[in-house]
Amino acid sequence: MINIAFNPNDLVTVLPELFLLGATCAILLIDLFLKQAQRNLTHVLSLLALAVTAWLVWSGSPAQATSAFNGMFVRDAVGTVLKLFILLTTALVYVYGRLYMRDRKLFVGELYLLLLFATLGMMLLVSAGSLVTVYLGLELLTLSSYALVALNRDSVMSSEAAIKYFVLGALASGLLLYGMSMLYGATGTLDLAQIHAAADFSVGGAHRNLLVFGLVFLVVGIAFKLGAVPFHMWLPDVYQGAPTAITLFIGTASKLAAFGMAWRLLEVAMGGLHAQWTLMLAILAAISLAVGNVVAIAQTNLKRMLAYSTISHVGFVLLGFVNATPAGYASAMFYMICYALMTAVAFGVILLLARAGFEAEEIVDFKGLNQRNPWYAGVMAIAMFSLAGVPPLFGFFAKLMVLKAVIDAGQMWLAIVAIVFAIVGLFYYLNVVKVMYFDEPAEKNALPLPADTGMRWVLSLNGLALIALGIGWGPLLDWCNQALLASSQFAR
Repeated sequence: MINIAFNPNDLVTVLPELFLLGATCAILLIDLFLKQAQRNLTHVLSLLALAVTAWLVWSGSPAQATSAFNGMFVRDAVGTVLKLFILLTTALVYVYGRLYMRDRKLFVGELYLLLLFATLGMMLLVSAGSLVTVYLGLELLTLSSYALVALNRDSVMSSEAAIKYFVLGALASGLLLYGMSMLYGATGTLDLAQIHAAADFSVGGAHRNLLVFGLVFLVVGIAFKLGAVPFHMWLPDVYQGAPTAITLFIGTASKLAAFGMAWRLLEVAMGGLHAQWTLMLAILAAISLAVGNVVAIAQTNLKRMLAYSTISHVGFVLLGFVNATPAGYASAMFYMICYALMTAVAFGVILLLARAGFEAEEIVDFKGLNQRNPWYAGVMAIAMFSLAGVPPLFGFFAKLMVLKAVIDAGQMWLAIVAIVFAIVGLFYYLNVVKVMYFDEPAEKNALPLPADTGMRWVLSLNGLALIALGIGWGPLLDWCNQALLASSQFAR
């Protein structure tokens, strides 16, 4: 019989999540009494809630990993790093998307509340110590995401994207849940650390086939959430159909959470079967790099191009997992953080150029941007070069670290595939730069940019950060290495 007793220290361990939940419920009640003209208060309160939550995560980060609620929730260094960047990118969604959503009459309380609930789900997901917590956090994130994609009910494209996202997402969640049930059947536990121990014990036993069978379904669910080929069908349509501010959220914060889920399930729970899942991930990485980079060349819609770009970047993230060591996972986490910051800049410029009746999501909409505003053309060029991996920008060193990890794992062929398709990917990134600097601006693009001073400052700092981190990337990589090393030791 399991003895479950209430421990007050558990509430301290989950204090950031409890605060965010309480703040979200309070904002929900306050927003009920606000008129549309007072909606800025919801905006400010939401940013304040994210800031306080980030402070609680940072200040309360324990020297050693701790668990709560009988191991269902784990507070460790990996969770701290991912939560801080999840909160940062969600705040960027609020700042970059405010005018865009207001112009389209989508500046409503539901936008902020759904994003806050999704953020809470992501925080639970990256700190999961049990299969139950993994699924709870995942569903809180995905259900909120479905509603956010469909927020613009007047757009047929948005509604179609939401339906496709919902149907395929439900299928992937069902497959993931089925895989979890196989793990429970083979090990008799839902605790990730205990599954790891039981899997090590059962690798050569009668339950090996059941474990591997469940592992296949786990990999399918993880690949869908990341957007790896061939489970990427939803990604281009959702990127294009969703409001651009929501696309920014799905392309940044939710990808960080998906990395956290992948690490919890593959390393913390199924590390004993790494020989099996590294082979699966190597194949997924190779075809994601190929399909993502090649198909992106044919795209004329910038959001759709960035969707296929995301698929190729997911391939790079999976390269770090192929190494299956703390150093490999650290390179993958470093890459995912880098990708989130780069993508935030790219979508931030799209949101800056967009205005009522003009989405600024076609590549031709960026014609002659340098003649209209050289600074923001430069910021977009920095984002494109960094995504392409041009030195000495941030993206170059992120690619370098995962390539080193996959070479150290003895998978030279995979590193060669990654390098070849990274060179192929240069074409569509440089095409955007060419359009901005060498094409004449169209008449419809000649209107002045929106006068949102706060957004412009934040976007500029975001762009300059890609240069600064390209010069001083070492401390962030060291932070990722220390977090993965400490958390891996605790998980074992």
